[in-house]
Order: sequence, then structure tokens, then C-alpha cells
Amino acid sequence: MSKELCLVIDQIGREKGISRETIVRLLEAALLSAARKRFTTKPNINLRIDLKTCDIQVFEVKIIVETVASPQEEISVSDAKVQFPDRALGESVEIPVQLQDFGRIAAQTAKQVLFQKVREAERDIIFEEYKDKMGQIISGTIIRKEKGFYFVALGKAEAVLPQRETLPSETLKRGDIVKAFLSDVKQTSKGPVIVLSRNDPRFIAGLFRMEVPEIHDGIVIIKDIAREPGERTKIAVASKDSSVDPVGACVGMKGTRVQSIVREVRGERIDIIPWNEDPRIFIARALTPASVDRVGINETGAEKSAMVIADDQQLSLAIGKRGVNIKLASKLTGWEIDILSESEYSKLKLEEADKAFDDTLKKEPGKIGEKI
Repeated sequence: MSKELCLVIDQIGREKGISRETIVRLLEAALLSAARKRFTTKPNINLRIDLKTCDIQVFEVKIIVETVASPQEEISVSDAKVQFPDRALGESVEIPVQLQDFGRIAAQTAKQVLFQKVREAERDIIFEEYKDKMGQIISGTIIRKEKGFYFVALGKAEAVLPQRETLPSETLKRGDIVKAFLSDVKQTSKGPVIVLSRNDPRFIAGLFRMEVPEIHDGIVIIKDIAREPGERTKIAVASKDSSVDPVGACVGMKGTRVQSIVREVRGERIDIIPWNEDPRIFIARALTPASVDRVGINETGAEKSAMVIADDQQLSLAIGKRGVNIKLASKLTGWEIDILSESEYSKLKLEEADKAFDDTLKKEPGKIGEKI
């Protein structure tokens, strides 16, 4: 029986990915529950399984006393000396119990408890494994869709990808292999819930870490990222090594690195911005693909604001479709950006000059006449 038990323990371990020691401890708890149902008259019954041989030992624990008041919990000194000559008064002893058939109900109880404990151990292992992977990009296979959630197989675990966390333009099918950002792992009464996202800006950052060795090695740093899923992403990068061009490293030879990421996000446009300490330069670069003429900044107020002047032909490009480009540039830089075209700016300056002239004329009309 011990040999067969060892084989069963090893088989469960391989199938569930649980250590032999853990399974033995779980089996001890299951068999102890069954033993207590079988031996109801023995309140202090206990059980132990040898980790190597899988031998099962059932025993009841009793205290050595002078006079026995409770036979179920105590043993006299005289009786103890016969079986346990090395034990003294007040110590506890383990008296073996014959391990006979536990009976159908007790055996069923042991089976249920074992399955429950194995499930709990399996859930704990999955939780700990994926808790350590939070913030990483993982791959899985779509297995079904229910009530606005895609269920993704991750080997022995199953994750959920809410439909709202997928790209606006994509519809996933059963069997599709997807990459996603592991955004959360929750422990619930039904087991761990692994939550994925393809909309999170950190998904793009994770893809760049996978595709660009310089980012993975820490030579190129992602300073910040702003994203409108399905539309556009702006990512600011800097290099610790002056000989490494951060933008070039991210783009790759003939654009291979960035194009791989663009394909993964279904054609979402990605602007790679070289980070700069000067906010004027950084703001101008953040408005890529537009080129701007001038940037003025105001740091006196509670909020940092900037005024950008762009050529008339560049204005719509700088603002972007539905204002996405300027919105992402503001997010990326942390500056509230207002933008004017050259013609609007010239008109504004002319109006300001006219107003200043009128104000002067009202205040000092004589001086104007003298100059003429």
C-alpha cells in the first residue's frame, strides 16, 4: 500500500506541479479528517505519513499522569513505563492505533478533503507564480468569450481579457494567440483571477522592452508614454550612452523593430520622441509628425502651460484627428498646450499693437500729434 501511495503522490505532483512534501502534508490532513470520523471515541487522534516511504502511522496522544481521570486523554505512569520507559510524568506519548478500514464514508471524506486541498494548493501556486509576473507581457490562446470577457489559456492557468481592454478595431477568435499586459492578479474564493490588457500604455512599453535589446539592457530608457488605443502612441526615450541613438535603437534596421510592434497593435501609429530637458524642445518634438516654428512656456501659474506657433499648413497635423496628437503631446510632456497658426498669431499681434496704439492715443493725444 505504501508503494502504491508513493506512486499516486508522484503522479499528482507531476500533473498539478505541486511538490511531494506539499501533497504528503495535504494527504495527512485528508486522512486525519477521515480517521477522526472513524475513531470518534479517540479525541486526541493524530496521523503522520513518512515523506520517503509513504508509511501511514495513526496514533493517539496522551499525557502521563499519576491518576487517570480521562482515559481518552491520559495514561498512568505505570502503564506508560511499560511502553515508554524513557518518558517522565507530565510528558506526552504517542500510542499507535491499528489502521484498519476507515469505512466507506470516512474514505470518501478523505478523498474529498484531498481533492479540495490539492485544488487550493494549485490555486496558491498559480497565484504566487503570476503575482510575480505582474507588469510583464505574456502570451496565451483565446479559448472562449463570455459576457464581454475573453478567456485566455496560459498553460495550467486561465486569464481574463475584458473586451474593453482589447483594441477598438480587433475581434479575437477561439484559437488566436495573443500577447497582453498582465495588469492585475487577484485571489478570490474561486481561485486566482489573472487580468490582462492590450489597451494599457504599459503594454506598448513592454513590447518595446521585448523588441529592443538596448531597452531591455537599460541603455535606452523609456521616460514616459502616452496612448490613445487604436489611434496613436507617443513614447519618449533617452539614452544613457551618448554613442547610442535612442530613437534609432527603437526603430531598428529599416524600421523592423517598431514595425513588429505596430503589427501587434493592429497598425496603431507610434511616435518615438527623443526626450529633452528643455521643455520647449521636448514640446516641439512631442507634436510629431508636425513641425512647429516657436514654443513659448509659462511656469508662473499653478499649471504649466505652453503656446505653440505652427505654420498654417502644419496646424491640422499638429492638432491631429479629433485632437488626438495635441492631447497625447500634452500627456507626454505634462504641459497644457495651446496652438496657433502663423496667420492667427500675426493677426493677434496686430490686434494687440492696434489696441496699444489706441490706448496711448487716449492717454496722451498731444504726444501723438507732436510726433506727426
